[in-house]
Amino acid sequence: MIKTIEMLGELNEIQMHNLLMSQASGRLGCSVDNQPYIVPVTYAYDGKYIYGQLTEGKKLEMLRKNNKVCFEVDMVMNMQNWQGVIVYGTFEELKGKDLKEAKDIFYSQNYPLSTGNKVHPHEHGVNVRLDDS
Repeated sequence: MIKTIEMLGELNEIQMHNLLMSQASGRLGCSVDNQPYIVPVTYAYDGKYIYGQLTEGKKLEMLRKNNKVCFEVDMVMNMQNWQGVIVYGTFEELKGKDLKEAKDIFYSQNYPLSTGNKVHPHEHGVNVRLDDS
């Protein structure tokens, strides 16, 4: 059983937007046949859509069966000082021009965060877009 305590406050829309813009990793949640599944993902946010890169596997199989998803991002400074946001939307597998635009957004936001080691993008990765409206 999970017990909850009262929240200390709620974020307004601007604070939620700023939190999504400030982070690079979050958790993608999906469900198939009443079985929930959540995975950490690196993402980019352009103010309207959340873009992530996935490789073939369980999560992608589940997303193709049920495109209803949630995405969670948080920033924890300490137990009394933290923020979190959950966005609900739909998974969309991108192709062609949309895929190229998504990759440009994704890489422009995430490669400046790399450690200097050479990082090679997944050749067969799949980008996803969550509608946060």
